[in-house]
Amino acid sequence: MADDDEDEDDSEEPAVTLGDGAAVEGAPLARIAARFMWGIEKSTIVEREGDTVIRTPDGPRELGDVLAAVEEPYFGTRQEFVDAVEAVVGTGPVPTAEPAPDDDSE
Repeated sequence: MADDDEDEDDSEEPAVTLGDGAAVEGAPLARIAARFMWGIEKSTIVEREGDTVIRTPDGPRELGDVLAAVEEPYFGTRQEFVDAVEAVVGTGPVPTAEPAPDDDSE
């Protein structure tokens, strides 16, 4: 048990180091998906959240524009919705803001 005590860190630092850059534009898809009771029609999602900007690997996009490319009219489960959106926008890291150019780089 003494080994466990040595591993503990009593510092006030967060468990994950956060970057100093600007916040990423758009809402995570999981946050939007959590707002609904499933099953739900695509048209209802567009009506309620269509103008919401979501984070995608290619940058922020409006959910309504993404759902326009989805053929399914109804999502029985949260996972069906997430899978359909990800089939359009892809998966992967979300880009962050570009760092400001360094004045010494000229």
